[in-house]
Formats: sequence, structure tokens, C-alpha cells
Amino acid sequence: MASFLLINPSSGDGGADELAAAARERGIAVHVLERGDDVAGLAHEADAASLAMAGGDGSLAPVAEVAIERGLPFGCIPFGTRNHFARDLGVDGDDPLAALDALVNGEERLIDVGWANERLFLNNVSLGVYAQLVHRREHHRRRSDAFARLRALAIMATHREPLDLTVDGEPVEARVVLVSNNAYTLEVFSIGERERLDEGSLHLYAPTGMLRTDWEERRGEQFTIDARGSGLRAAVDGEPAELETPIKFRVEARALRVLVPPGPNA
Repeated sequence: MASFLLINPSSGDGGADELAAAARERGIAVHVLERGDDVAGLAHEADAASLAMAGGDGSLAPVAEVAIERGLPFGCIPFGTRNHFARDLGVDGDDPLAALDALVNGEERLIDVGWANERLFLNNVSLGVYAQLVHRREHHRRRSDAFARLRALAIMATHREPLDLTVDGEPVEARVVLVSNNAYTLEVFSIGERERLDEGSLHLYAPTGMLRTDWEERRGEQFTIDARGSGLRAAVDGEPAELETPIKFRVEARALRVLVPPGPNA
């Protein structure tokens, strides 16, 4: 059986036809997504030895979840704008054609996945100001809005009140809370990369201090985040979502069989 590759043509800067042709040359079965397609359904029905997704970070999790359910390896073909998961996996985010080789003669790794209630995530889930920016971006995604960036900056400038959240029953005073699948390196105003994807733990980050240049960090296999309302806006792997509260976060260690391109000695 061949690998089955789904391609999200709306990700990145185009080139879906070229990618599909290169995949077929390698004997990979390909489906280029169209509006209204059921991504998880297509992955469930595919007669394949492995499942793969070509798209940005927000496109990957539904196919990865089906791969776990079916006990199949999963391939990540970087085809988005940032490709954070591919970067942390060690896949060249600038060369999706070379990443196709992982589906032919790649090496298999076992990595962790995170869950927010019943939603799988590969990178992280953000709550607070960043999540509001993601939701606003989605609102303006299909129209040319010259003021969208200014509106985003206005949100950052005006929303100074901390989130009214608790983590495992303890109040947290922060405008942003981020829960990640494995640890990120911390930078002054942002998070960096992950050195490992198989440590078997979640990490919770919240910026602290007057200028929000420091980070409070917690590590655990699970966290429960609650709020006064019945739900919270979130960004799940960079995509907008509404999560019902309380949000129960957990890590599923080494649950995903992921394919990476062969090493130099393979």
C-alpha cells in the first residue's frame, strides 16, 4: 500500500500542483483538498500504509489524530507559512519536496501529543490576547483589510487586564497563558523552539513582571484551566477555537508514529 497525502492548497504561497505531481512520481496517493472536504473522513477511509498532511501547523492535527486511531505512521510535509512543528521535528520547512522522501523511505520516531479536552494539539494552545488576535485574523482572512494589523496592535495595547483564570484551582494573573506539548526555549518576548518532542510532559507558560519580559513556567502531565464563563477563545496550533471550560489538558506520551526524511547514512 502507498502512503496517502492530503494537500491543503490554501496554505503557504501556492504550489499545490507541483507538490502533488512530485508525490505521485514517488508512488504516493494524493488528494488535494477542496472546499467542504471532510479531512478526517478522507484519512479514515484511505487504504494506505501511512497518512500525511501538507499544510501549515493548523492543518496537521486532524490527520495525526486519525493516524493514532488507525495505528499508522504520520508524515508532516511543511507547506505553510511558519511550519513550527516541522522545524521542531527537524524537517526542513523550506523544502516540502524533500520532505516527501519521508513517506517513501523515511525513519520513524515516536513523539508526544497534547490534548485540550478532546482536541489534539501538536504544538501548543494559547489563551488570552494572542488567541484574540488569531480570532480577529480569521475574521478578516477572506477580505483585504488594511486596518487589520492596526486593530491587532490596538488589542495588545488596550487589553491590559489579566485573564480571570485558574490553573489547577490557583488564580493566574497574566494576559496570556500558553500550554505546550513539551518544553520551549524561552526568549524575552516570545517562545522559541522545542529541543524534544518525547519528554512526556506539558509545559504551561505565563508572562510575568511589569514589562512581561519574564515567564512563569510549570511542568506536568496534566493541567486544568477554568474560567467564570462556559468557554474560552483559544488558538490551537495557531488556529482559532472555542474550548469548553474547564479545559482539561493532558499529554499522551509517544503516541504518534511520525516519519522523518532518511538520515545521511540511511
